[in-house]
Amino acid sequence: MPTQSRTVAVVLAGGIGVRVGLGIPKQLLKIAGKAIVEHTLEALEASEDIDEILVMMNADSIGELDHLIESGRFGKLSRILPGGATRNDTTKLAISVLDGDDTKVLFHDAVRPFIDARIISDCVRALDTYDAVDTAIASADTIIEIDAASLITAIPDRSRLRRGQTPQAFRLGTIRRAYELAEGDPAFRATDDCGVVFTYLPDVPIFVVEGTPENMKVTEPIDVHIADKLFQLQSASLSMERLVRELPDLTGAGIVVFGGSYGIGASIVELARAQGADVMEFSRTSTGTDVRSAFQVGDALTEAAQKMSRIDAVIVTAGVLRIGPLVETSQEDLEHTIETNLLAPAIIAREAYPHLARHGGQVVLFTSSSYTRGRSGYAAYSATKAGVVNLTQALSEEWAADGVRINCINPQRTATPMRTAAFGSEPEGSLLDAEDVAKVTVGILGSELTGQIVTVQVSEMKNLR
Repeated sequence: MPTQSRTVAVVLAGGIGVRVGLGIPKQLLKIAGKAIVEHTLEALEASEDIDEILVMMNADSIGELDHLIESGRFGKLSRILPGGATRNDTTKLAISVLDGDDTKVLFHDAVRPFIDARIISDCVRALDTYDAVDTAIASADTIIEIDAASLITAIPDRSRLRRGQTPQAFRLGTIRRAYELAEGDPAFRATDDCGVVFTYLPDVPIFVVEGTPENMKVTEPIDVHIADKLFQLQSASLSMERLVRELPDLTGAGIVVFGGSYGIGASIVELARAQGADVMEFSRTSTGTDVRSAFQVGDALTEAAQKMSRIDAVIVTAGVLRIGPLVETSQEDLEHTIETNLLAPAIIAREAYPHLARHGGQVVLFTSSSYTRGRSGYAAYSATKAGVVNLTQALSEEWAADGVRINCINPQRTATPMRTAAFGSEPEGSLLDAEDVAKVTVGILGSELTGQIVTVQVSEMKNLR
């Protein structure tokens, strides 16, 4: 039986983000409401295989992470230390503050936020047999070797090639010894830590754990967009069964619904009350509230706060959909569409913020599947729904430090009076029920998500009925 040893995850966050081109270290870029490094830390914190976490941060920005220790969110995070000028320098600095030759150490890039529990576990388990472990995936592309004149000199067999990722894991004594030997070599050059072991301890076998394509490194500008989409896909693949079958107990929660007089809004009001919440709804139909008016929205929220004593969530389902070519749309209809579908959510979010900040509440907005690509016949509607998505993502970053969350529900075609008025009768079984969308919305109220676009699909909900 292997002896039990301590496992330390070292998060390498020394980069300055030159290639990503956004003016701040890439590990501090916010995606889905949190800095990339926070997503990475959450994955490591959640792993039962990790005992301690050490962050090696870009020295010029190290103060940006002080709040992570102060927040108490990461009980395993022991220290945040300045990194070195290079990747290898940063690793050496981390090694210098760790002790115990038998300690298991996982070095992981801060900007690989999609590391999963299986990879972590496989790396830690492999160190029971091997002293050095790498993570890699098969190459889907043919790899070619060229010379200085850009002429192909070799085409290696792709079946034997792998693309390296992290974590790279070692027994501490092994990686320390490799770097000690490297120090004595004036020609020392390595791009990663396994390369140091491979070069200076050639008798030490390096076992390879299978990574995942999602365990990507955010390095180039396009990677930011890909990572954002991956977080969206993750939220879409949340256990929808858990969301709709394990609805949260909302006893004592105060919830305000704008647009709650019919359709999805009315279903949310009914379901939230059934879960114990105090609910007030406002709309032009039921209360004469114009969601485009900051004064009327502010008055509605003040009234709700007085009657319910607290507001924990504000949900906005109000919207309009008018079909027709843009050139044939009147100025009045165009303004009404933009103001109701985009200006109103922004106004409501702004007016709701001070109420929600008192208790760490959240806003839930609604978009449409047309946000991903403008649709002929309702250009203005599609544009506003794309704007709602951007509003959600932006506000999740602005509000993260204050504990106010914001998410967006993206229901597929739903049977509502607004849709029937626009499209008429549609094939039976092709639409979501408003009650299905309400279940997902209420389920989100019990989660810690922020900045997410949660897609509700007809086929998935049918399977859960």
